[in-house]
Amino acid sequence: MKFKYKTILVLFATLLAACTKDFQEINTNPNSPETTNTEFLMSEVVLSTAYAYQENAVGRRPASAARYLTLVRNTGYDLFDWGPVDWTDIYARLSVNKTFMETAQKRSENQYVAISKIIKAFNFGYLTDLYGDVPYSQALKSKESNLIYPEYDQQQAIYPDLLKELREANDLLKGGAPDINAKADVMFKGKALQWRKFANSLRLRMLLRISKNYSPAFTEMQEIINDKTNFPIFESSADNAEIPYLGNLAGYSWPGGPLAMIDFDYQKTKVSKELVDRLVQRNDPRLAVWVEPVKSTVGSTVDLNRYVGVPNAIDAPAAYNGGEDHVSVFSSSFFRKNGASSNPLLKASLLTYTELCFILAEAVQKGKLTVPGETAESLYYKGIRESMSSYAVTAPPSYFDQLIVKYDGTQEQLITQKWLAMLFKGAEGWFDQRRTGYPAFVTGPLAAGRGIPKRYVFPDSESAKNKVNYQKAVSAFGADKETTLMWSLK
Repeated sequence: MKFKYKTILVLFATLLAACTKDFQEINTNPNSPETTNTEFLMSEVVLSTAYAYQENAVGRRPASAARYLTLVRNTGYDLFDWGPVDWTDIYARLSVNKTFMETAQKRSENQYVAISKIIKAFNFGYLTDLYGDVPYSQALKSKESNLIYPEYDQQQAIYPDLLKELREANDLLKGGAPDINAKADVMFKGKALQWRKFANSLRLRMLLRISKNYSPAFTEMQEIINDKTNFPIFESSADNAEIPYLGNLAGYSWPGGPLAMIDFDYQKTKVSKELVDRLVQRNDPRLAVWVEPVKSTVGSTVDLNRYVGVPNAIDAPAAYNGGEDHVSVFSSSFFRKNGASSNPLLKASLLTYTELCFILAEAVQKGKLTVPGETAESLYYKGIRESMSSYAVTAPPSYFDQLIVKYDGTQEQLITQKWLAMLFKGAEGWFDQRRTGYPAFVTGPLAAGRGIPKRYVFPDSESAKNKVNYQKAVSAFGADKETTLMWSLK
């Protein structure tokens, strides 16, 4: 993996130089850093992490696996015919973050050391959630040790170390660290408390994710909840870890907009039947915000409703229900506000208060966590309302009186509502579904394999260039297949 691990920093140095030119030209860009060195590296790695994570959420495999959309042209994602998936982009961000951390350490800037630890935990957490066992302890060390081909670490060893990084980050920021440059902080504008809330809320997400096989998970979650002075967490949507889009350039645009150059577009992407049917079934007010009605019900061959999603992995999806005019697409008026590739309500989200409400609700519902002043029911309703509020809609009281919505204490109900709320929020919809089995998706008659994929297959370059370590990892892992269960899922 010489290219992947040894030259990647050089490539990103070039990218950073190019970005510098853009930042100088766009004087009114609030996402642009106005300082250099550590602050510039922070801006770059935070921005690239958020935007790349959001791109995955909208137009990549996680969006198909979560059944939010249906592809009608390039159907490989939809059919789960994924094959090996490259991880260069994630390691590239981690390489820049490593430089950021080392620069901050040399300058004794503990505030930036803390932020780099949070970004490290987020990116490596996402990486291991996608693949399972991955190069971790030896990754990114080619420069100092000439280590070109790193060994793989097991997920059960990676996660505790990432949790430790997040705890250390929180401690550094509460211990009187110097101020964070507000102009260079593209996410929290220099507010150290917000970074602490992000670190601790991220710990809660990660602890729930591995709770099946990590025995201290709920104990550590309770420790956080019991001491909000030392472990502050998100308290409202104002605390969300997210970055807005400007919409003036492709790189600063919502991934589904006209300036965004990725796989997602309105000609080859339709709303999944899985999503539309569940929204219709609940008379959900988010339906009209997210989804456009069919152009005409006249000529429909299967479904005469105004909102019609396309099933996944079927033959001739472009012809479903009579064709283009008789199926729904994602709302261009919302996802492309006034024709631009931005909307104040659409942001690159790493973690939201809405998600945290559902995380806590699930843990409380299991009887594993106590949250002062809250019940699983109150947190469940709060999660729904926060999601709707973030899209500027309010559900009437009758919405919550519906039998399918009224809290019943089941995991299926809670996770299904969380899945709706996590529309295009990272890979959370997919990760929760593979962890819990909810919602129970229909994979479609043409889908490869049996069921929703559980992971990404390792990149081709690993079996070709890092063969010894790859084979060792696969031997311990079980099999390099999309259906193989990683440690957190076993």
